[in-house]
Amino acid sequence: MTQTVTGVASDRQPGIAGINTLATFRVAPTGAALGAEIQGVDFSLPVSDEVKEALRKAWADHLVLLFRHQDITDEQLIAAAGIFGPPHDAASRKYHLAVGKAVDNKFMLSPHASVSIISNLGADGNPVKDNGGLGSYEVVWHTDNSYVEVPPAGSMLYSLEVPQNGGGDTSFNNQYLAYEELPEDLKRAIAGKSQVHDSTRNSAGVLRPGVKLPARPEEVPGPTHPLVRIHPVSGRRALYLGRRRDWPSNYIVGMPNAESEALLDKLWAHATQPKYAWMHRWSAGELVLWDNRCCMHYRSEIDVTQRRVMHRTTIKGEPLIAG
Repeated sequence: MTQTVTGVASDRQPGIAGINTLATFRVAPTGAALGAEIQGVDFSLPVSDEVKEALRKAWADHLVLLFRHQDITDEQLIAAAGIFGPPHDAASRKYHLAVGKAVDNKFMLSPHASVSIISNLGADGNPVKDNGGLGSYEVVWHTDNSYVEVPPAGSMLYSLEVPQNGGGDTSFNNQYLAYEELPEDLKRAIAGKSQVHDSTRNSAGVLRPGVKLPARPEEVPGPTHPLVRIHPVSGRRALYLGRRRDWPSNYIVGMPNAESEALLDKLWAHATQPKYAWMHRWSAGELVLWDNRCCMHYRSEIDVTQRRVMHRTTIKGEPLIAG
């Protein structure tokens, strides 16, 4: 797919002899609970094995990585994500295809199965509030694709067009710390517990195409995942809450509804505290990678008069290890 990024600065630092090397590689932590900017990497150029190894270490250390001044194709986006693992097909894609959305609709679906177009554009190419996807809505705290049996390990989001007046900022939070600082009574309450992850609605609360809204918890479709998972690389425990919509939505298995709701209320209030978060305000030509196994993310509402177009690819995950 041909794509054009406007407003990308021209001060990128190409690697030696047209390849990214450790000579230009820098890691600049955000100073928050997670996140680091990676400097001196240009994903339009080949990446050396040494830089790939350094990138994987930085991701494990910082959970979220920011790359500025990128100008890449979808193929190069997929290749960049491939440094961290094989591709994961976008889980929401099947809902759009099931109701006849064209695969080459440039405002909704990419021709690449592993690339999602995250935009607020309607069928005429103009920004709208509701386009059947995330639109211009606020997107609540969530973990990508937690509503599938094996969720993606990571997500990589690339900005092509961003609002000139702000909005659409993305925040990330550290669920390692959220679990480690969980009060002991709550740790005991969730030990060995799992929850069903609602697959009917997206992260903006919009019902997926062709799906019926559940009327009670027993009707909520989706996989069962542990509330605490062990990261397969770091070995650390992290809260894994996924997403939560208006009732009925995610619920804890084997627990009366009222108790499940009360416990989830406490967990969400704890996990989304500002002290665990870092917020990124986008410019065009930026790429952010995050780890879905130990992070959640949130997007602020977008000015409905402003265009926002992003391309996202996801990285194949592993079966969850209960913590």
